[in-house]
Amino acid sequence: MSNVAPVAPSERIETIDVVRGFALLGILLMNILAFGLPFRAYSDPSVDGATQGIDFAVFLTVDLFAEGVLRALFSMLFGAGVVMLACGPRAKSAAIYYRRQFLLLAFGLFDSFVLLWSGDILVLYALCGLVLYPLRNWRPKALFTGAGLVFAYLLLFYLVMFTLLATLPGEAAAIQARVDAGEAISADEQAMLKTYKEDFGAFDPSPEDLANEALSFQGTYAQSFAANARIVFDLYAVYPLFLFWDALACMLLGMALYKAGFLQGERSLRFYQRMAVVGLGVGLAINAFEVTMKASGFALQWTSGASVFTSDIGRVFMALGYASLLAIVCQHGWLARVRGALAAVGRIALTNYILQSVMGLLIFHAIGLGLWNQLSRAQLYLVVLVEWAFAIAFSLYWLRHRRFGPLEWLWRTLTYGRVAPKPAA
Repeated sequence: MSNVAPVAPSERIETIDVVRGFALLGILLMNILAFGLPFRAYSDPSVDGATQGIDFAVFLTVDLFAEGVLRALFSMLFGAGVVMLACGPRAKSAAIYYRRQFLLLAFGLFDSFVLLWSGDILVLYALCGLVLYPLRNWRPKALFTGAGLVFAYLLLFYLVMFTLLATLPGEAAAIQARVDAGEAISADEQAMLKTYKEDFGAFDPSPEDLANEALSFQGTYAQSFAANARIVFDLYAVYPLFLFWDALACMLLGMALYKAGFLQGERSLRFYQRMAVVGLGVGLAINAFEVTMKASGFALQWTSGASVFTSDIGRVFMALGYASLLAIVCQHGWLARVRGALAAVGRIALTNYILQSVMGLLIFHAIGLGLWNQLSRAQLYLVVLVEWAFAIAFSLYWLRHRRFGPLEWLWRTLTYGRVAPKPAA
């Protein structure tokens, strides 16, 4: 094979790296909530009491501008990466491609279990990547259609979940109250209560589930490992329902956008200006509606994280708006230092993503500083600022001396079966 070498630095696309760095840093805006607070607080500020004052303002701001958006953008870039790796004159063989995916899966399992990060996305990305290779030669129209069909499934799923969560919790609570009062209930009511607890427990966790979550952060490493593993396996069980399709839809969209020249900044300046206006306009309108509905009572159907039927519209349009703004900045050559910092973070995105988990382990778990559920929502974003500063400084320093990030170097070495070069970039 003549094309088994990794891409040289001179062949990198600045806009792609800038957008990837922006997305990677932005993901921490939401992930910090799962690192530092009970998981339900991720989408429901009433869980951590952030319903007034600065904490409520932080919730409104982050939910409006970031919830689901950076994850969508990151998934689009992963899809673009599939095209970059599997198509064109430097296309890698199927063996190289699948080796990369299985290695990514290994990184994700390490992140999930060893680093105790139940919110890892690398496992999900690796699994999605396994099915994307056969689609690498699809035309943009076919990829857009495929993405649209998956988004249509997600819309239907969220509508069903919205309806169920709007009715079942009240019914289950009423039946449970009768049980607690010593009343007899029918077989149908028993079955309904059992089904609700088993199938919707993640949305309304039991005291045992809450204790297990606390142990995953506050126990010894062995205790936390076992408790976290239970959480991770429960999460894996819902991958086939919507999480897999959530990532796959954005990846298909990213493949189409890359083939259309959008993500690499090849469209006209006027095109990106229009897309920025439309994307951010529609996205902010949808997100403002969702935030208003959440804040009006924090009802489960609006705060579950798996039932807001407008979420894909808002987050995808916002992601396209952000990508367009960054493409405009790159085309104009504005903010050179900011672009350089974001591009550096984006070039070693795998290392920086894993570093977020390492910092989460050291800051929030009992084997580190033990700050889980100790900081307010606003205080958590001070931690975000520190982590951003570290990621930027580390990325810039490392790439002055090395061509790849440390985990990127390991990934490439294992992928290509020979030691990747380590000269200065």
